[in-house]
Amino acid sequence: MRAYRVMDFGGKAGLTEIDRPEPGPGEVLLRIAACGLNFADLLMVKGEYQERPDPPFTLGMEVAGRVEALGAGVSGLAPGDRVAVFAGQGGLAEWGVFPADRCVRLPDVMPFDHAAAFLITYGTSHLALKHRARLQPGETLLVTGAAGGVGLTAVEIGKAMGARVIASARGADKLAVAQAAGADHLIDSDGADLRAAVKALGGADVVYDAIGGDTFMAALRATNPEGRLLPIGFAGGAVPQIPANLLLVKNLTVMGVYWGGYMAFKPRILADSIAELMGMYAAGQLKPHIGQTLPLDRAEEAMDLLRSRKSTGKVVVTM
Repeated sequence: MRAYRVMDFGGKAGLTEIDRPEPGPGEVLLRIAACGLNFADLLMVKGEYQERPDPPFTLGMEVAGRVEALGAGVSGLAPGDRVAVFAGQGGLAEWGVFPADRCVRLPDVMPFDHAAAFLITYGTSHLALKHRARLQPGETLLVTGAAGGVGLTAVEIGKAMGARVIASARGADKLAVAQAAGADHLIDSDGADLRAAVKALGGADVVYDAIGGDTFMAALRATNPEGRLLPIGFAGGAVPQIPANLLLVKNLTVMGVYWGGYMAFKPRILADSIAELMGMYAAGQLKPHIGQTLPLDRAEEAMDLLRSRKSTGKVVVTM
């Protein structure tokens, strides 16, 4: 089978032929239909992600497809079932073996490309805004990188939770995407003074930041007293050093959010969140925005869309 593999950290990943795997105890063999790309995939190529598998390994954290075979001891699933999986790795391939307890059944109305664009981004935003920040109706939510994979879902979910949403993104085209997802106010990060623009709108009660660096610091200074800040990622390249004196003076709270980490210590919270999100999707409340869909033989081009930050919403690779 074909798979897009990292052979060495820091080197260039590429498409290669490997043997099709067989499921072991507690695993399923999935015929993969689609794989959603994430910023974390770029970090994994360089060995800079929190989870660091030993090369060689197949990229692709988020997959959807059809169960083909079951390993020993697997119950509750059957060949032919349509599922999505937070895989961690192994998604950019024609087949993959994954833990059965990570498989999520898909609603009949959810196509594979939507499923591959759903778990991590919607799961991260839902967990961050509902479980961590306790976002309340009527509060003001600032989302940076608002047209990206996670940012766009934060706009959509924040609006569904009754917040007033301020979206910051680069350029008119990306801002239009954020507005279509429900943003109430738009800030062009290319030219605007983010701190001044947010303060002019009354400040932020909750900040959902996927950019880091100077963007996070500007958002921090525009946060209202007792505000909550969620550092989601560092797409801008710099990890902010947070001045504790500002947290003290303004009674602010900074909350770390690593969605995948909950699998190890509070998996029930993830399961409940995913079930709620699937229900919202089935009810027509959520609609993944897929900016680009490319076939597996153009996986490197798909990765470049993430590197250049030219994509909106999710980039999906189909098999």
